[in-house]
Parts: sequence; C-alpha cells; structure tokens
Amino acid sequence: MTNISDAAKAVIRRNTDEVQGGGNWALFDELFDDKFLDHTPQPNCTPDKPGALGLYKKLRAAFPDFRAEIHWQRADGDVITTYKTYHGTHQGDFLGVAATGRKIRFETVDAMRVRNGKITEHWGVANLFSVLQQLGAWPAGPKA
Repeated sequence: MTNISDAAKAVIRRNTDEVQGGGNWALFDELFDDKFLDHTPQPNCTPDKPGALGLYKKLRAAFPDFRAEIHWQRADGDVITTYKTYHGTHQGDFLGVAATGRKIRFETVDAMRVRNGKITEHWGVANLFSVLQQLGAWPAGPKA
C-alpha cells in the first residue's frame, strides 16, 4: 500500500516530468488545486494557479527543451522537498534576454504540499542569477 508521502512524491514527479518537461497543460490543470498558493512567486507572476501556469509556459517558450533532473526528494508528511537541476536551450525571451541559443542549467529547491492528489502550496528557491550569467546578461565573477 502506498503511503501519503509516496503518493505525494509521485504527484510532484509527474508535474516535474510531464508538465514542466513535457508541456502537458491538461495534466497541470489536474495536478494543481484551484486554490493553489505560491508563497515564493517569481517576478511578474501572481501567487496562484494561473500564475504558476504562466511561469511554466514562459519557461517552455524560452527553453522548448526544458527538462529537470531530480536529484532527491524528501517528505515531511504531505510536503515534498525536491532538489533538481533544470536544463534547456535558450530559444526565446527569458528575463528580458533575447534568444541566445545557449544551453543553460540551474538548480532549484522546491517544497510543495500535496493534498488529495493535488498540489496546494509551493515554496521555492531557484538560482536564476546563474542563468543570467550563462546567457551573458550578467558578468561572470572571478574564477576560483
């Protein structure tokens, strides 16, 4: 029998692989609760379900091959924390930077609450500063 934490991990993996990585917007609608709340929304995004969908669509437009490599997941009841690295090729505007054709990668740590099979809350930190450096929009620091 699957416990709550394992079921919640599976929901997060489906979101990461099929929605973020595959652009399955119908599945997004199934996986996200209508009262979803993002406690750490990205700039110019609302902290609700339409805001999350808008962010995902912006990412897929900027990086059509956008995908994540999940390194690990940890559960605390119905809250799943995931450490992952996103990969993609910059083929559309992102954070005001026109397409460069460069390959990027950046790390993210997300915590998402899953209740009754739906994602209800999100907290996260993404290393977007490194993306700007990779795109040449911010000078790289000195090499160590």
